[in-house]
Amino acid sequence: MASVATATVRAVKGRRLIPTRAALVLTANAVKKVKQLLEKEPSALGLKVGVRQRGCNGLSYTLNYATEKGKFDEEVIQDGVRVIIDKKAQLTLLGTEMDYVKSKLSEEFVFNNPNIKGTCGCGESFSV
Repeated sequence: MASVATATVRAVKGRRLIPTRAALVLTANAVKKVKQLLEKEPSALGLKVGVRQRGCNGLSYTLNYATEKGKFDEEVIQDGVRVIIDKKAQLTLLGTEMDYVKSKLSEEFVFNNPNIKGTCGCGESFSV
């Protein structure tokens, strides 16, 4: 299945994100983009974040439309959008900020993650 959007990962060093009860915090840009994606797929429950084995460093994030919430999946509702976190991705996302960044060359979700030990050169895969 093809992903809904692309995502990169940034290891955040020396910066503590604001602690919240949510497993994932979305920036205003991320909320806006998730709303746009969900408008295209009205039958979707929300956006689902998962992980899969990929790349030179081990793991990468996947973004798909959620059609259901699994028993052990985490749910984050922020500013009117719902993000479902797959049970396999939960430990890699704790304390992470999800942003949406546009540049001249690309548009993508960026996960600013303080738990990452290493990333590949392109930022596509990571290890914890």
